[in-house]
Amino acid sequence: DVARDASDIVLLDDSFTSIVKAISWGRNVYDSISKFLVFQLTVNVVAVLVAFVGACVIEESPLRAVQLLWVNLIMDSFAALALATEKPTPELLKREPYGREQALLSRVMLR
Repeated sequence: DVARDASDIVLLDDSFTSIVKAISWGRNVYDSISKFLVFQLTVNVVAVLVAFVGACVIEESPLRAVQLLWVNLIMDSFAALALATEKPTPELLKREPYGREQALLSRVMLR
């Protein structure tokens, strides 16, 4: 009971398929969070650049604050829906697991 209370997830049966399915879904969630962060960074960096360059060139921001918030709201919603409905693939189990200290965003993703 102590181990069950201290754990983050508890499998109710001892079936190997349940363990494989839990690992697959866990890796899928991790990858989805990583993809969502990359997408959000891309959208927000582009929005800031458009606002900054527009402000420098025409001395007025082409996007108002409400417009930026609206774009952000729409992009957040659709990206979250797209990534939340993504099913795990068998390839997730073929790769090495990520370490505890590994960052969510790698240098390859930030390029």
